[in-house]
Amino acid sequence: MTITYLPEYEPEETIPTTPHHPLHHGHGLEPANSPFAGRIGGNQEFVLDRNDSKNLAVLERVPDAAPCMSMQEMFDLRGFGSVDLWKFAMLECVASMLNTFISAWVTTHPYAPMTAATGSAGVYATVTFFSPTFGGLTNLLLTPLLIYTFSPSSGGHINPLITFATFFARIISLPRAVLYVLGQTLGGALAGFALHAAYGERDITVGGCYIDTAQVPVGSGLVVEFFACLIVVWLCFGVALDPRQARVFGPAVGPWLVGVVVGVVTWGTAFTRVGYIGASVNPARCFGAYVASSFPGYHWIHWVGPLAAAAAHGLVYFVDPLWKDPKSK
Repeated sequence: MTITYLPEYEPEETIPTTPHHPLHHGHGLEPANSPFAGRIGGNQEFVLDRNDSKNLAVLERVPDAAPCMSMQEMFDLRGFGSVDLWKFAMLECVASMLNTFISAWVTTHPYAPMTAATGSAGVYATVTFFSPTFGGLTNLLLTPLLIYTFSPSSGGHINPLITFATFFARIISLPRAVLYVLGQTLGGALAGFALHAAYGERDITVGGCYIDTAQVPVGSGLVVEFFACLIVVWLCFGVALDPRQARVFGPAVGPWLVGVVVGVVTWGTAFTRVGYIGASVNPARCFGAYVASSFPGYHWIHWVGPLAAAAAHGLVYFVDPLWKDPKSK
């Protein structure tokens, strides 16, 4: 569903004075909603019609206010000069900082060599099980609340994985993608400094950001990271970004389903194999965890896995796109 025309972007003097569209001369205020096709949850409500000539001025400034961007629009570098994009990237930084700190804090514990459980309860009576259980619950509850909070402005990505995926699906521009990832990574780093200050030492393990390479090859960790990210991206698009699901889930339910997806994936990948304590599915979070502790030799998998998953997902959506340009019929 696209909005044929958003009257709030028409010059003020031409807007009819009605109870629903009051003139902005003290008679009323309207929410500051920016059209953006890559918005989590509410993207169906704030998308412009690219074929309406009245929207050309807005699309000149914000090419990803409508889907079906051309390559020229995607790679239009003038977006780096947009003050709004820098503001939204700052908000993504704040969201990433909050998310990284609390989701890392609840899964942080002192480093200890990982061994197979020997008790009758097996892994289910060890920190290997309980730590990611609390982490999964935190992701399940915190993720949708953060999306609700930041989605009206920045779109509520909060995670470079989502930003990568929306870029490869051709619904956000390169400048927005670059600025968002930089903001999210900076937010993760700031949370890492705070985590170190709060915990008081660097010899720590953070759930989802640790592999015992003596027991688990790095390649195995990359495989898990790739498939975990692919699952997260696919389901997040299905329940919160795909406009074809607008009438099924809507902008209110979508963020909670995203939280369920992230919670289940981060929890369910954490205790199957000794030496591997779960997929990250958030490069900025692990970047923050490594700032708080130290950067291991395998830290690259938390970037390569999400990038590869986002690219693979984007190829499928190129064949079966989220949006269809009626002019192509």
